[in-house]
Amino acid sequence: MLIDAGPSAPLCSYCSRDESRCVKVPEPELSNERWASLRGGYRVHYDPRPALHRLAQGDVSAWDELWNELHHQGDIGEASFAAVPCLVRIHERRGGADWNMYGIIATIELARDRVGNPPIPPDLQPSYSAAWAHLVDMGLRELATTGDPMLVNGILGVVAIAKGQRTLGRIAAHFTEDERIAILAGM
Repeated sequence: MLIDAGPSAPLCSYCSRDESRCVKVPEPELSNERWASLRGGYRVHYDPRPALHRLAQGDVSAWDELWNELHHQGDIGEASFAAVPCLVRIHERRGGADWNMYGIIATIELARDRVGNPPIPPDLQPSYSAAWAHLVDMGLRELATTGDPMLVNGILGVVAIAKGQRTLGRIAAHFTEDERIAILAGM
């Protein structure tokens, strides 16, 4: 016998989940001039929106540009922080887990505490924090269904970072299983 549980909870128009459980990822509210003035990993002006748009359209070659421009030898800029909420929204809308998304966001966050890198600008903090909360939620859902080692590494790195385990997050996100075995063998 089926029991009618009553009306179901409204679904989020963004991620199609129960709206009461959904973390909203607000778009950074930046003017065109502000976007154009942001600096990337090379410490020069970089507007990530064209690459983000290409990625949203399914052009995976945009990842090369984003990896190169948002992070360079440990350096990041304000454009790196502004891109994170956009990346999370793109991933949620397109579906299909991608290690690049977890890897680049973990890399940006881990570079945040490096000397010489800028702090998150106050106007970007709310959307950056909301994106991180949503990213962890997505990662935990995707972890249950993936066997891809690179994706598992990225997701576990993101979860560890979000839980305050930054060193564990760095090891998970940036080292392969073979590299971790070699590290442990040298102990």
